[in-house]
Amino acid sequence: MNNRIERLRELCTNKGLDGFIVTKPENRLYFSGFCGSSGLLLVTGNDAKLLTDFRYVTQAQSQAPDFEIVRHGVAILKTLGQTASNLEVKKLGFEMDYVTWADYQAMERELSGIELIPCRVDELRMMKDEAEITALKRAVFIADQAFSHILKYIRPGMTEREVALELEYTMRRLGAEKSAFDIIVASGVRSSLPHGIASEKIIANGDFVTMDFGAVYNGYHSDITRTIIMGQASDKQRQIYEIVLQAQLAGVAAVQPGRTGKQIDEVSRSIITNAGYGNYFGHGLGHGVGLNIHEEPRLSPGGDTMLEAAMTVTVEPGIYIPEWGGVRIEDTVVVVSAGCEVLTASSKQLIQVER
Repeated sequence: MNNRIERLRELCTNKGLDGFIVTKPENRLYFSGFCGSSGLLLVTGNDAKLLTDFRYVTQAQSQAPDFEIVRHGVAILKTLGQTASNLEVKKLGFEMDYVTWADYQAMERELSGIELIPCRVDELRMMKDEAEITALKRAVFIADQAFSHILKYIRPGMTEREVALELEYTMRRLGAEKSAFDIIVASGVRSSLPHGIASEKIIANGDFVTMDFGAVYNGYHSDITRTIIMGQASDKQRQIYEIVLQAQLAGVAAVQPGRTGKQIDEVSRSIITNAGYGNYFGHGLGHGVGLNIHEEPRLSPGGDTMLEAAMTVTVEPGIYIPEWGGVRIEDTVVVVSAGCEVLTASSKQLIQVER
């Protein structure tokens, strides 16, 4: 954890800050190791304090050994104000993309005489260390195993929700803390919905079935999408699937240090556009993944972050044709010096499930 705290201190130095308060749960966990539901961090050049309440003092002492634990009373901001004043903090950074207007006003009231400076710190989490990548690999493995199981389980006549429930149960049974997000199971014409959360629709022969899901392990999220066909695929289904597959493979091959998210997105997007389906691919190619399911960097037409080794991203092109259906294929990958390592192991070839 010391490395992470030092990078936060470096940010403070660069911004001319005396300290930083961390309130976003993912960032609190990242910098301290504390996973309780209540508390905040105050980091200065020489001090690192974790403010929490009676319920979490013992847990915080165990999980955040690099921090001095400060038990606050009824009002955490009042304790923060007293602590910051004792440390002679005059300029204090806060998470501009997490703190609400109401929270900011409350901080202004309680931190009298301290100038509050909006900053972004989520970018400090883009580069993953060895422990983070190990957790991500386990989360990906759990999702891969769940997909293998679902191929034996799914059959015509089931509802999308039954399939989603089985995916979630299987991941939990394999060691996931929870599902990474609301599981998407979209079949038939509903597979044209990029975020078609599982419904009571009955899965039928001839349906595309798009399943987008992931596991959380030690706080880290995996993200996989596979589209299968129930029964025999039609010629058009095969054609659309092959276009998306080629776009996905090209996108994965394009992931390497020194390229921006925009450049990688264009590699995949051009394949779909040149095939005549550009208007049916309306989202970015991928996103960073870690303690959040969606984080920086972004692989999209607006993605200007240059990739570096140890970043983890998804690659997930799709084609979605209203009233017909759609296909998305997604892997989680980690950027390495020579390109990227694909963590997702599930087959990307068109799978026809015949029962």
